[in-house]
Amino acid sequence: MSTASSPSALRRFLPLIVLALGLAVFFALDLDRHVSFQAFKERRAELLEFVRASPVTGILLFAALYVAVVAFSLPGGAVMTIAGGFLFGPVLATSVVVISATIGASIVFIAAKTALGDALRARAGPFLARMEAGFGENALSYLLVLRLVPLFPFFIVNIVPAFLGVTLRTFFFGTLIGIVPGTFVYATVGAGLGSVFDAGDEFTAKGVLTTEIIIALVGLALLALLPVAYKRLKTRR
Repeated sequence: MSTASSPSALRRFLPLIVLALGLAVFFALDLDRHVSFQAFKERRAELLEFVRASPVTGILLFAALYVAVVAFSLPGGAVMTIAGGFLFGPVLATSVVVISATIGASIVFIAAKTALGDALRARAGPFLARMEAGFGENALSYLLVLRLVPLFPFFIVNIVPAFLGVTLRTFFFGTLIGIVPGTFVYATVGAGLGSVFDAGDEFTAKGVLTTEIIIALVGLALLALLPVAYKRLKTRR
């Protein structure tokens, strides 16, 4: 490898290296214990008072922390969304979370696309090319489905489109729109979290996505696929 290519490769992989180091530091310092319902329960009065005293600062700090959680692919997104609903109400929390999560996801997307996208496509051959062509024709619809229905972890959906030639614009708006329904559900649950804590009940995020909510999200996902079905039907005709 030439000396000229080494700095270039380092610059290309630097964003992913930084994100990986951030994830490692998070677990090395045992910071995940601070992103839990137990930690939030213990500090909820303090956090509520801070938000009441400095609402704008509270929103900005929450947004910055959410961007960092998503960008570094840290656990705790669901906890923070529910906590946001408790602190800011479901509508404001949904707006802040959707914007913050989209920004954080876009950072991961850009990092993956810059570091690995071109190299992977060059080595993968025709198989990835066919996948890229199929995904690219209906990228927005497929992204909406992946965002609406939680089939895969959030960070996986941040990375895979980078390998399939999806543009940043399509990724950004597909994420921005697609995560609204699920975010609103979690934020609405969070708005009633105080009564759960006051009753002394245990709470986990696993019970939020009930069968009825999943069916509703799947229904929205099917609507997102209508353009794809229309294109295929038109092509056959």
